[in-house]
Amino acid sequence: MRLPLGLRLSLTAFTGVVLLVIYAPLMLVLLNSFNTDRTFGWPPPGYTTKWWKAAWHSEGARDALATSLQVAVFATAVALVLGTLAAMALRRTRFFGRNVVSLLIILPIALPGIVTGLAFKNGFKTILGIELSIWTIVIAHATFCIVTVFNNVQARFARLGGNLEQASMDLGAGPFTTFRLVTLPMLRSALLAGALLSFGLSFDEIVVTTFTASSQDKTLPIWIFDNLFRPNQAPIVNCVAAALVLFSAVPIYLAQRLSGSNAEGLTGAR
Repeated sequence: MRLPLGLRLSLTAFTGVVLLVIYAPLMLVLLNSFNTDRTFGWPPPGYTTKWWKAAWHSEGARDALATSLQVAVFATAVALVLGTLAAMALRRTRFFGRNVVSLLIILPIALPGIVTGLAFKNGFKTILGIELSIWTIVIAHATFCIVTVFNNVQARFARLGGNLEQASMDLGAGPFTTFRLVTLPMLRSALLAGALLSFGLSFDEIVVTTFTASSQDKTLPIWIFDNLFRPNQAPIVNCVAAALVLFSAVPIYLAQRLSGSNAEGLTGAR
């Protein structure tokens, strides 16, 4: 369908304004990471890379980065296993309350982070008597990371159907052989896209992490927030924040490319 010229121009202008509102602050963070002025005066009186060197040698930032990577990797691994199993279970079985179970799996990503964080903190410390640690962060992050894997796997199953798996079992393959040789290869790109999205969500999370982390376990977003209002650390925080934006964009971009290319391949095959 071809839109009228006036409508196309209006939509293009509106889209440009929206993108400008979203990305202008991010570009400002990136520019300020090279600003020679500690107070981030505008326009910048000059540009330097010394803040990036200081950020690279910041022990606190590097420790926080390592913690964030550990949490994101473990949370993604848990999400891959549980999200895939949940999607397969709901696909293969029909029972009363099936839609309710699906809603309960998806609900954590829609809940406000402060509600999820508070619930987990009360559950860990008050009910279970567990001290907060890096593992409590992983468990809390996994609850909303599962959703991305679950949705990706369900969408893939909906597009592919079950003909190939049925053919495999008709030819004598057992359930595990069928899963290994047929189902898993079909899900490979969906799982990778879900894993990349889960990693990005976990790596950037701050609200839930604030409630479920101990005082010794600082992820990179928490380190940025803690040092944001310290004058001596402000330039370093700006560099770390700029790097975090760039780093977070990579898994999201790859996940989008995987989902898009796979959809095109399926359309072409049909």
